[in-house]
Amino acid sequence: MDLELSDEQRLLADSLKAFVDSELMPFEAVTDRAGEVSKELGRQIIDKALALGFYAANLPESVGGGGLDNASLAIMERELGKVTHALHGYVWRPTELLLACEGDQIERYLTPCVRGEKTECFAVTEPGAGSDILSMSTRATQKGGDWIVNGSKHFISSHVLPDFAIVFAVTGEDETDRGPRKRITAFLIDRGQQGFDIQRGPRSVSQRAYPTYVLSFSDCRLGPGQVLGCEGQGLELADKWIKMGRVWVGANCCGRAERLFELSVDWAATRKQFGQSIGRFQGTSFKLADMVTELQAADLLVMHAARKADAGTMVPADAAMAKLYASEMLHRVADNAVQIFGGMGLMEEMPIERLWRDSRLDRIWEGTSEIQRHIISRHVLRQRDG
Repeated sequence: MDLELSDEQRLLADSLKAFVDSELMPFEAVTDRAGEVSKELGRQIIDKALALGFYAANLPESVGGGGLDNASLAIMERELGKVTHALHGYVWRPTELLLACEGDQIERYLTPCVRGEKTECFAVTEPGAGSDILSMSTRATQKGGDWIVNGSKHFISSHVLPDFAIVFAVTGEDETDRGPRKRITAFLIDRGQQGFDIQRGPRSVSQRAYPTYVLSFSDCRLGPGQVLGCEGQGLELADKWIKMGRVWVGANCCGRAERLFELSVDWAATRKQFGQSIGRFQGTSFKLADMVTELQAADLLVMHAARKADAGTMVPADAAMAKLYASEMLHRVADNAVQIFGGMGLMEEMPIERLWRDSRLDRIWEGTSEIQRHIISRHVLRQRDG
């Protein structure tokens, strides 16, 4: 990683690397085979992350978080991205949306998340909507002073069964210059609340131990104190999380790509064929050259977006470019790594096949590559009044 880091950022990267190497990576293979992280291991990771100041590092010090800026968080996400989300999820980064908590919500939701006592999930995606947030059909209807929620969400990911969900629902419709537009509101809904059911979803070939959940709401009655922010503010809140989420996916991809690259270099330098190391053959050496070049480019794109976010100048296209290029770079790096390792690259005894499988998901979640290209092209055309 050649990103002109400050001394503090270099120390952060080194500390995270040591933590990942000692506390997470040894459990990666067994976690993948089991399809889950044991409660004991999960608690162990949380406690160590809390002790080292990694937990809730994204939230401000005023609420008990680490107060890191976005550039530092990108470095953190890059190192954590070297292992499965199932494990590094326990080094939790609670959603910044919780900063919108007010009154009793602070002690009920925000503070326990900062302390590692509760975990939330971010529930937007629906079976019939996917990346099209305004097509969501989950609705919350006001009845007296309460809200009645009906609908469902799927592909809601979390490293652990969440204690509560931040659920986005349609609460009305507004007239705009472009016609009617759904009004979206965020709600805080506790697991176990009547009318709210949460079940584990289908198992994915990527990130096997990182579960997704299906959330169902049937006449789920919520009090006015369970609205997060203001009624109709949901899209604004969601946008903050989604934009930075794309930068974090890009950083994760760079970390995983670096791990694949280092494994590939070691293999190419030591694996012998026809009397010499395979790294001496142009077919292999050129792959290594492409891998490291694309990784450097992705690193720079991700850090550029993070630093612009710190300066308050990041636009959606910046995050989209970082996520698009880094995720597709990882795909190419992973595929080249399998090719360099040959048959051994597909054997479960090696980490290559797992990293290759896991890399496929990054071009889908937090917005597909097609969605990112749409955001980028729209930004370019708007600059030309297109």
